[in-house]
Amino acid sequence: MNKKIALIPGDGIGPDIVREGVRVLDAVAKKFGHSFTYETVLAGGAAIDKFGESDAVLLGAVGGPKWDNVPGTLRPEKALLGLRGGMKVYANLRPAVMFKQLSAACPLKDEIVGSGLDILIVRELTGGIYFGERGRNAENTEAWDTERYTKPEIERIVRLGFESAQKRQKRLCVVDKANILESSRLWREVAESVKADYPDVTLSYMYVDNAAMQLVRNPRQFDVIATSNMFGDILSDEASQITGSIGMLASASLGDGTGPGLYEPIHGSAPDIAGQDKANPLATILSCAMLLRFDFGMEKEAKAIEVAVEKVLDQGWRTGDIAGSDFDAVKAAGKLVGTAKMGDLVIAAI
Repeated sequence: MNKKIALIPGDGIGPDIVREGVRVLDAVAKKFGHSFTYETVLAGGAAIDKFGESDAVLLGAVGGPKWDNVPGTLRPEKALLGLRGGMKVYANLRPAVMFKQLSAACPLKDEIVGSGLDILIVRELTGGIYFGERGRNAENTEAWDTERYTKPEIERIVRLGFESAQKRQKRLCVVDKANILESSRLWREVAESVKADYPDVTLSYMYVDNAAMQLVRNPRQFDVIATSNMFGDILSDEASQITGSIGMLASASLGDGTGPGLYEPIHGSAPDIAGQDKANPLATILSCAMLLRFDFGMEKEAKAIEVAVEKVLDQGWRTGDIAGSDFDAVKAAGKLVGTAKMGDLVIAAI
């Protein structure tokens, strides 16, 4: 199978980790008889025009302290919002998985996490407060951002949450702030209107502030969480931290299947270690597995990447960020590696 993938290395460590993702994809292509070609583009409107020619998009990371003080219209994150909107990828799937090999890095007590964590957050991606009306008054003394949702926008996310739960533990929790926000009350109404189509899935609701607390108090109660853009942004970062390995977590941003998906690690651009061979490429590599699975329908190939990553971790190899409290022991054992070597190890395992 021949497929074309657009690459957006982005800022900071983006080029470092995307490079390793491409190398792993090439290893998979060689093993399974495929051909992948790549086009490297910049984030922004000109790049969006090219995405129709690609079958999937692999993104590194955007942003960094260098641009913290520029006007909102010029921030790198605005390009990312533009990409999501332009590509019509309205659903962000963020698995928060605690790898058993890295359980020592989890900040929660053993009795809380038990044998492990596996939570899927389905975040609405192209609506809500991030895309709503915003502005300031003439005196620059007042600012506003508007949370706005339509029934169709909510329904497609809720249905994806139900469908995802059907493939897992059959539990869906819709997280909102329905005691305060009218938009959240609409989320509940829509969820209630479609739940009869999924009788095998147990539906529950939780206010976002309580959900934030419950993620650290009893995270195993969650299977699939479906929620709005801003709430999903916050909760998925929290969930990644309780796994103890933000450098390991992938994500997929999907639309209706008529266009390519957007795949990226959930971590930031980490400009302080850019180009130093220190970044952990595994989240990007696992994002490549999601790319193969969701956009190309290559389940065996995706599984080959995931099994290879597990094998490398089983053998004790670690980048600095996932060595944790065992850093000195890992280094003494000669198992502490950089970005490129970690890519080599995964390729060898494939």
